[in-house]
Formats: sequence, structure tokens, C-alpha cells
Amino acid sequence: MLKQEVVEGPVRARPRRARTARLTVVVAVVFAAGTAMRLGGLETGFLLVPLVSFTPYFGVAALVALACALWARSRAAVAVLLAVCVCLAWLVVPRAVAGEAPAGGRPLRLLTANLNGGRGDAQVIVDLVRKLDVDVFSVQELTWAARERLTAAGLKKLLPYEVTQPMPRGPEGSGIYARHPLRERSGLFRRVGHHMPVAQVALPGGPAVEVVVVHPVAPVPWTVDEWEAGLSNLPPAQAGGPPRVLAGDFNATLDHVVFRRLLGTGYTDAAAATGNGLAPTWPNRVLPPLVAISHVLTDGRGGAVATQVHDVPGSDHRALFADLRVR
Repeated sequence: MLKQEVVEGPVRARPRRARTARLTVVVAVVFAAGTAMRLGGLETGFLLVPLVSFTPYFGVAALVALACALWARSRAAVAVLLAVCVCLAWLVVPRAVAGEAPAGGRPLRLLTANLNGGRGDAQVIVDLVRKLDVDVFSVQELTWAARERLTAAGLKKLLPYEVTQPMPRGPEGSGIYARHPLRERSGLFRRVGHHMPVAQVALPGGPAVEVVVVHPVAPVPWTVDEWEAGLSNLPPAQAGGPPRVLAGDFNATLDHVVFRRLLGTGYTDAAAATGNGLAPTWPNRVLPPLVAISHVLTDGRGGAVATQVHDVPGSDHRALFADLRVR
């Protein structure tokens, strides 16, 4: 009797391990499909577009799945998940590695913040502008009341020039404040989404720098097409004319194919270039921030030497600061 029990124990264990191995293969196939979608830029629709924002977390989950496959001794699952982890690391890890800082150029210290329908703390914004010695402030979801609060908090004393398009309430309003004279531009691109003003900043020591406030609609189920059109219509990077900077709430991450196409025209993401590309900016209220959807982009004549993110009470977005150099 004792002999029978000793023999049956391993026999029963083997089917359990076999079932676990089969399950890990199924999980590996799911991870492979998700990775293929990201690599191929195949996300479409109201479900996949938001989900692709979480690619860095998908990579962490793939590592956990790889560890489970190793424990289950499933060679097929291990092989697939190892390839998945390598691909995801190739996509994500460079965002945490700082590149070579730009050599020379005129300094342009830029802050961008989404005020969450005007509810962001105006005094905190003004304190950040003062502390960071900001030259240009790109603001989204600017209401008339928020503009008055910013003025009362002293913003106009620090950044006396403005091109603003506030709205009574909601996310539509935007604006640019600057230390140096501004000249508003129109007709640069077909705006799809919220107000996205454009202005040339008379930066000392050279030609003006063109700043575009970016704020397409969010990709919720009924606006995914409008969101994609808003990003697709943004002006591409250019080799001639004034140096161009795009700054704002793109409602997109580095993993969205439409955003990568914009980068492919010649822009560089300031946070990723300074090793800060994984710093999340939204949401920042009940939940901690999870994804990076605020960006500062420079064309080939500009680059970033440092970036930082800062909390803004009252807003569900963190502010993004970029210390740029423009050639």
C-alpha cells in the first residue's frame, strides 16, 4: 500500500504540470499577439487604442509570464515569451535612457500644463513658472475664470505676452504665455479638436521660434476617429522656416502609431530624449498617474537637456517642464 502511494504521487503531479504548461502556451500566444499589434501599429477602435497606452506595464506582465513558463518547464512558452520580452524591452527601455544633450543653442525653458477645465491651482502654476524660470507656458483647458486667476496670481508679471483662446468652461480653451513678444499665426494646419493656438516667440539671439499648443480630443469610444484626425493634422517637422516646438496634452503615448508617425516627420520627444519618457502624467487624482500623454516635441533644430514633471492640485494632469536648446 505504501509503495502504491509513492508511485501515484508523481503520476498525479505530471498531469497538473502538463496542464500548467499548456496554459502558459496559451498565455504566451496572447502576449505574442499583443506585441505584434504594438509592433505593427495595428491598434484600432475604442478598446485597443486606450489599451496600447499601457505597453510598459504589458512588458512587466510579460516578464512575470516568462517566469511562470520557466517554472512550468514549457519550452514553447519560454521561447515565445523570451522573444516577446526582448521586443518589448527594445520598445520601452530607450525611454529611460538619456541621449546625448544638444550642444549649444539658445535656451528655451517651456512649461506645459492641462488645467482640467480651469480647475488647476493658479498659484501653483505661477510658482512653477517663477521657480523654473519659464520662458513659454503652454496651457490647455483654459477657461475665462482660470485666466483671471492666473493674472491675479501674478503670471502676467512673469510672462507679459499672451495669445490665449479661453472658453467659458470645459476642455476647449488653450493659450500661450511668454516672456518675449509673441506673434500669433493662423492657417498652419487644419485644427481638429480643441483650440490649438500657434504663435512665434521672439527668442533673443536669432529667429523666432514657432510654438504650437496641442490638445486633440481624448480617444473615448465616440471620438477615436476625431482623436486620430487631430493628431494626423498637426504640422510636420520642417527643415526650413522658424524652428518649431509642439507642446501640450496630446492624449497619446509613445506607443500610439499615429503619434509615432508624427515623430517620424522629424520631431524628438523631449522626455524620452532625456531619459524621462516613462514618467507618467495622467491621471493624477484618485488614481496615481499611469501614462505619459503630455509631451514637448522639438524639430531637428532643437533638443532638450532636462525634463521634469510636477503635480498641479486641482488638475488630473501633471505639468511637464522641458529645458530646451534651439539652434
